[in-house]
Amino acid sequence: MYALADCNNFYASCERVFEPKLERRPVVVLSNNDGCIIARSQEAKDIGFKMGEPIFKCQPKVHAHRVIVRSSNFSLYGDMSRRVMQTLRLFTPDVEVYSIDEAFLDLSGLVGRCTFDEMARMRATVLRWTGIPISIGIGKTKTLAKLANHYAKKHPETGGVAEIPDPPETMLRKVDVGDVWGVGRQWSKKLQMIGIQTAFDLASADETHLRKSFNIMAMKTAMELRGHRFFGLEQTPEQRKTLLRSRSFGSAVTTWKDMSDAIASHATRAAEKLRQEELVAKHLRVFMHTSLFNQFEPRYSASDGVDLLPPTNTTHRIIKAALDIARPLWKDGFRYKRAGVYMPDLGKGPVQQCLFDTETKIENDKRMMRVLDDINASMGAGTLHFAASGFSSKWKMRQLNRSPRYTTRWDELPVVTS
Repeated sequence: MYALADCNNFYASCERVFEPKLERRPVVVLSNNDGCIIARSQEAKDIGFKMGEPIFKCQPKVHAHRVIVRSSNFSLYGDMSRRVMQTLRLFTPDVEVYSIDEAFLDLSGLVGRCTFDEMARMRATVLRWTGIPISIGIGKTKTLAKLANHYAKKHPETGGVAEIPDPPETMLRKVDVGDVWGVGRQWSKKLQMIGIQTAFDLASADETHLRKSFNIMAMKTAMELRGHRFFGLEQTPEQRKTLLRSRSFGSAVTTWKDMSDAIASHATRAAEKLRQEELVAKHLRVFMHTSLFNQFEPRYSASDGVDLLPPTNTTHRIIKAALDIARPLWKDGFRYKRAGVYMPDLGKGPVQQCLFDTETKIENDKRMMRVLDDINASMGAGTLHFAASGFSSKWKMRQLNRSPRYTTRWDELPVVTS
């Protein structure tokens, strides 16, 4: 048996953990630079707020319903996700973290115990220890567990935990085919055109016909709905192949100093990520461009790249390469809206070093990076950084409504007063 644990309205729920006054209030969370809605509480969904909707178009609705608007706070969300996942592992060690707010669990270790009761107890424990409400679906396959989770969210009478019955026909008939895990919008339209409207219809379809008309994944999905396991638990994440670090600027960048600070900062974050995952970059690209939507300003975009020889994850080497690429791309007189670094070819394992790099220099670079990472891990990101990334915040994201990073910054801890 498998279970899927999914945090309810995760970003909005994280905001509510430390601000109980937001309970039962409509809450929306915005994307970078406070642009579009990327998360909604159930109350906001009921009002009619849509995913991806620009917030400036919603202002009358925001004021009319006294909606709480928050800027994205990914430091808080990431840490709360880690706490939820740690709690899940107390009930079973076999956990596949599927996304920041979802995890599959292998329940084979619960032999002799009532699966439903154990999952209900797990849900209550997660809520009590983290403050995050979750929904849990239980099924013989991952697809059925995902479907049961969807059912639990749509039907409050389940108490947040639903198990696929045996036989599953009754529940499958209540789920639209578009809500089945792995069936996208285009597949859903095509399936409906041939008379497959519900999950039950998909499970009953001829697997040979599905494979010919769609592909083998459609066939496997249908077979999983019948209770045949095709997708196992993946506890070891696949090695990253590419890395992109980029942000839209909070305000337009018009000077090379601000642009170089931004690119150096992106290069710094990319190098940190590489070291965390024990990877090296073989190639580096840098890009910058003006607004893609402002028709009243001149447009400009440019990008270029270089091979990194030898491949590296050392911050100062990546910063130097990024700035060497970016300087010829820069043109005065434009209002730049975005820039970033992209690493399309990542590798792992021993690296063939340059002929002229001494063993001492290589070891010094490694020690420097270890010290840098240790200080920033213990004292907070950016505590120690290269001067090339600057001290100005002009180019950084606009986050006018960000809540405190309660769990990851000492200076933003909640204060209890009597």
